[in-house]
Amino acid sequence: MKSFLELVQTRQSDRSYLPTPVEAEKLERILEAARLAPSACNGQPWKFIVVTAPEKRMLVADAASSKVLSMNHFTKQAPVQLVLIEESTNFTSAIGGWATNKHYPHIDLGIVAAHICLAAADEGLGSCIIGWCNEKKLGKALNIPKAKRPMLVILLGYTNQPLREKSRKPMNEIVSFETY
Repeated sequence: MKSFLELVQTRQSDRSYLPTPVEAEKLERILEAARLAPSACNGQPWKFIVVTAPEKRMLVADAASSKVLSMNHFTKQAPVQLVLIEESTNFTSAIGGWATNKHYPHIDLGIVAAHICLAAADEGLGSCIIGWCNEKKLGKALNIPKAKRPMLVILLGYTNQPLREKSRKPMNEIVSFETY
């Protein structure tokens, strides 16, 4: 079993997937990790749509890719797509967001996305968070109410890519103590 730091060191954004289906029990554990993610004032401002049917996956992939910009065409390969929908938060989180001029649901969706990707890595799966998507196309494909906003698509599957070395800023460039 990997330590948490080892898990973080080996988790990467995968852009090529094997056609192997993801086992239901692995997907259930990933979704449970998402369900248990923290959120501001426990608002849990999310809904997850699990997409595995091939025809639906192609619709989601089309909404999350661009022919003009030539990006995200690998989305068709992933056997599982999780679409994260921003839902209303609770009163306390909404008031706190107003008082601090922060939209906590966006922060919360980032936290839950991290939980999903790390849980996937723990299950031996690759993942990739896709932020670029045609929201109207995605909404139509998945019957998302117009008042709801699809924020992210997370691809899950068995990676077809080797582990890459991470390129990150050195610690002294991003961390300071007691002052900026």
